Amino acid sequence: MEYSRPRVSSLSRVLSFLTVLVFLLGPKVSAAVDDGDLETVSRCNVDLTTFLPFPYSNLSNVICKPVWNTFVIQYSQTEDHVVTILLSAVYTIGWVGMGFSKNGMMINSSAIVGWINKEGEARVRRYYLQGFEPSEVIPGRGELPITNIPAVVVLRGAIIYLGFQLHFAARLSRQPILLAFGSRYPTKHHHLYKHDDKTSFIFDFSAGSVSNARLAPDTIGPMKKTHGLLGLFGWGLILPSGAIVARYLKHRDPLWYYLHVIIQFVGFILGLAAVVVGVSLYDKLHANYLSHRGIGIFILVLSILQILAFFGRPNKDSKIRRYWNWYHHWFGRIALFFGAVNIVLGIQIGGAGNAWKIGYGFILATVLVTTIILEALSMMRKSEKTELPAFQMNPIQ
Repeated sequence: MEYSRPRVSSLSRVLSFLTVLVFLLGPKVSAAVDDGDLETVSRCNVDLTTFLPFPYSNLSNVICKPVWNTFVIQYSQTEDHVVTILLSAVYTIGWVGMGFSKNGMMINSSAIVGWINKEGEARVRRYYLQGFEPSEVIPGRGELPITNIPAVVVLRGAIIYLGFQLHFAARLSRQPILLAFGSRYPTKHHHLYKHDDKTSFIFDFSAGSVSNARLAPDTIGPMKKTHGLLGLFGWGLILPSGAIVARYLKHRDPLWYYLHVIIQFVGFILGLAAVVVGVSLYDKLHANYLSHRGIGIFILVLSILQILAFFGRPNKDSKIRRYWNWYHHWFGRIALFFGAVNIVLGIQIGGAGNAWKIGYGFILATVLVTTIILEALSMMRKSEKTELPAFQMNPIQ
């Protein structure tokens, strides 16, 4: 008990010190946050005529709204549906961009991107967002109805301003918007590096009303994951396992046959489900991945032919059994090869992370190593059967 008092005393002093520290520092931290918010809001009151050309410097009935991070949107909309937009954000290096989406997703959206290059020259380009890879963000293309008024990029202090004008067929109201920025300069051919951060929301361009209500929960991401997992397990693991059983367990007749049929049927169901989810995903994204889609349809046709071959399997004594075996074996091998190719394409197209690459690499390596080991054992068994007997028989006199 004699040591309890110093401990309590020390604890009390520490708590008192922390209380005073929080009291002294708390207002300063909150004030810094508030100052940042005030700086973003005060951008709506900046005199644009001192550094921006017409019409961006003199917007009539302008509406100004902080939307995300340090991004602020100022815009006006005329009666003939001409929308003049001025996007501003804190800027150091790299690029900033604003995209118009049909469904809130990046695929098949159109965007305007601006930056100040290393030489201090302003650059602005429109882009068509065909896919997730940098090579699929195509400069000089897009579906935005840009007017003849040139877009403008101006750096004022630490704030970059990106202005452009659009002319729509009808009044612009609720519109899915994409915002993004990157800290790397675009290439000399204006290709963008991957963004550092991004967001999407619905912006209401109706006169006098602005909202940044969030989009509905993303259903594309879970569908992509489901499509990938079904294809990975169906074509990457289950169907190759069924082929391994058929080749290396023939000595376990008829067990190998029933296992082969059951495993291949399960793999076919998973592969078919992957195609169904992929078709739905394709329709939602309005994607244009012809190679991935074409290979998927091709291997689905081959797998259906394999199922039909099961029902048309001739007897072992049939004269055409040899040709049926050729057909069944080679169609199956071709389907498995293109299934593996399509999994790799899907991982690349979907922008999957290292976890997917490592996971499929592990599955593929396991299948290959298992096949090599079983093939070696099979060859050893065959060589043992073909060895000559250890004794000689004397010919009959």
